[in-house]
Amino acid sequence: MNTSTNPDFDIAHLGHVELYSDRFEESLNFFTRVYGLKLSLSDGDSAWLRAWDDYEFHSLKLTRHHTTGVGHIGYRAASPEALARRVKIIEGSGYTVHGWVEGDAGHGRAFRFEDPFGHVFEIYWDTRRAELLEGDRPALKNTASAFTGAAPRRIDHLNLLAANVSEFRRFMETCLGSRVTEYIQLDNGRIGGCWFTINNKSYDLACTEEHGGGHGRLHHITYATDQREDILRAADIFLQNGVHIETGPHKHAIQGTFFLYVWEPAGNRVELANAGARLVLAPDWEPVCWTETERRKGQAWGLKTIESFHSHGTPPVPAKGGV
Repeated sequence: MNTSTNPDFDIAHLGHVELYSDRFEESLNFFTRVYGLKLSLSDGDSAWLRAWDDYEFHSLKLTRHHTTGVGHIGYRAASPEALARRVKIIEGSGYTVHGWVEGDAGHGRAFRFEDPFGHVFEIYWDTRRAELLEGDRPALKNTASAFTGAAPRRIDHLNLLAANVSEFRRFMETCLGSRVTEYIQLDNGRIGGCWFTINNKSYDLACTEEHGGGHGRLHHITYATDQREDILRAADIFLQNGVHIETGPHKHAIQGTFFLYVWEPAGNRVELANAGARLVLAPDWEPVCWTETERRKGQAWGLKTIESFHSHGTPPVPAKGGV
């Protein structure tokens, strides 16, 4: 008999990510003028941004900080009742609980907690909808706003780093009710990476093994485009604006997304990706296992994974020893 592997659907979707920058003005210029996000609000120390079809007030909170990396990850609950259920589970889970915070410019009261590797999460229900600014009204009334720059459509996922991906998996399954859609099985018995979803998207969060000895680090944050051609156009936009293109455009083997990775001015890795029409609809989906040998072949069309993809994360890890 088939067994259901569906998530419990208490969580509706990934809502927003707070990104730290120690070059705030340059990062803000990149995300608005080059990357093409919309500025909803700025108070000088933080900026609340969204893609042109994100329905919430923000999907990225850029915060002035002494270093880089991720401040917190926000998920929206499916209902007030679902939020209460999740809070009760998290409080009894044994994981670090920060408790309730009064909210932010983009949403109401939120419950915060932490994974074993220093990443802070929050779940909220009350949210603020996108508000159109002057000149931002779309030509089509069924989209949230007009678009400029590379023009990503919506927030898609983020990738975190953890010293023990199996333990991170237990955290995600316990606290957010996530399920794994694909994973990497290393020859040494460890899990090298897991891709998680809390709905029918193929994934909204990935966790891969931390190779730098860091704590609470970010690998990348990703926004989705309508089509592959948008990513090819974005590559030219990044080239024209002197943005460091790390790898791509190309196609991932895992999850099959068409990708392009760049570093924003402070050094945080940012991706544009197109997953096409891929959804995970099977309620008894079996996670796809990728072996270490298969991953050594590189990406879908043979592009080898570059070294910085395994070593670069934010915030940077201080060099050991030194002169």
